[in-house]
Amino acid sequence: MSGYWYPLLADRQNHIFKPGSTFEQARMLYEFDSHLRHIVLSAIERIEIAVRTQMAYVMSLVHDGYWFSDASLFTNSSQHAKTLASIYDEFQRSDEQFVRSFRRKYSDPLPPSWITLEITSFFVSWLHTLVYVRNICAHHARLWNRTLGVRPLMPRHPRNTFISQPSTGTQRTYFVLAIIRYWLNLIDPSNTLTQDLAQLFTLYPSVYPGALGFPQSWQQEALWQ
Repeated sequence: MSGYWYPLLADRQNHIFKPGSTFEQARMLYEFDSHLRHIVLSAIERIEIAVRTQMAYVMSLVHDGYWFSDASLFTNSSQHAKTLASIYDEFQRSDEQFVRSFRRKYSDPLPPSWITLEITSFFVSWLHTLVYVRNICAHHARLWNRTLGVRPLMPRHPRNTFISQPSTGTQRTYFVLAIIRYWLNLIDPSNTLTQDLAQLFTLYPSVYPGALGFPQSWQQEALWQ
């Protein structure tokens, strides 16, 4: 709970609280954060499934089901070799039913991409950020009032609607939520992320949105409409 009562301290070195501070205030922040993590984790899971599906479909259609093993399709051959070795290790460790079925039926060292991508991880800026945040949520760590340990890139010319340059930088929770909204708008334009966040702030009116990097008029941005 220390991360949630930290803002209530008047003297942080000696752990002296501000007058009027209560444990209830810290508990409220914890509950808000728990709800927020649930919203974020659910959205990231949808994005992961959609990205994996599209990668497997597009690359397999253009090349074949084993495109990920073709070093000529990647810019860094040594990194590709390391990634391929990591994929093989994950395949050998996996106890998923579909993996066991593939091993029994086929002698290939690895399955085609539509199976392989179900047991592997991949990282590129925004995707890397989502994986990082997913791990925060999965381990019940604090997402509220956090500066991320990764720095996602601000797109110069986004193909679709995105936010304007964030005044608090790209390492705050607000920017990650904007990335999630951007992806969800492509996957499911009828997603309710804006409503979910607005409802969360209504449920916890004492939580200051700025602590997560939200600008005061965030809902007026076209991305959130």
